[in-house]
Amino acid sequence: MTRLTVGDTAPDFEAVTDSGETIKLSDYRGKRVVLYFYPKDNTSGCTKQACGFRDSYPVITEANAVVLGVSPDGVSSHQKFKTKYDLPFTLLVDEDHSIAERYGVWGEKKMYGRSYMGVIRSHFIIDEAGRVADAQYKVSPAKSVERALKALT
Repeated sequence: MTRLTVGDTAPDFEAVTDSGETIKLSDYRGKRVVLYFYPKDNTSGCTKQACGFRDSYPVITEANAVVLGVSPDGVSSHQKFKTKYDLPFTLLVDEDHSIAERYGVWGEKKMYGRSYMGVIRSHFIIDEAGRVADAQYKVSPAKSVERALKALT
């Protein structure tokens, strides 16, 4: 599993958003991007992380940044999750986990003694030029928001 480090060029990608549009990471050049990966809509940790970014969104936008959340869930799941928790940012569909693989966050996980492949909760701060300014792997939902804010301010 390849890990990105500070200074690396952030891998560009194209993804479908919660509204069905297609965007590219490179569309956000000139802004900073908080790109965070989470396992599943409407689960406790993922909800805590998403709501943390929601509650901190004014501070994030003041720092010339946007938030993009990425999970393997589809458009309708993202729409329900976004509506239920009033999330002001875009959620991206990564059903084939190709984006997660490029960022080194698709890997083996263990739960109840069972191993399976899934998204490893992580986030990246990408600067205006498209370079990784912060990379946090295996981060807790609360620490993800806290560390992202620290990296932005």
